Amino acid sequence: MKKDSEGKYSDTTVKLESLVVREVSELLEGKQTLTAFVREAVERDVRRRKMRKAAALYREVLAADPAEAKEMDAWEAAPLSAAVPRRPRRP
Repeated sequence: MKKDSEGKYSDTTVKLESLVVREVSELLEGKQTLTAFVREAVERDVRRRKMRKAAALYREVLAADPAEAKEMDAWEAAPLSAAVPRRPRRP
């Protein structure tokens, strides 16, 4: 892979083993291409990794801040099926 002047990777070709290509080809839906499938899979994995990292960082925040942890406990305990109380209208 080549990096551009900003140190980011430029577009590249990724080679897959023929067995992987055959297996993935069986999973393609409708007019989906192999390229689109791989792009979506990579994007999904990147998003999942970012979310896991964010969750770990937030757990650290909760461990370091008891007030935040207490508020989160209250938030998680809130009944989701109960109607939200309405505030009286202002005159």
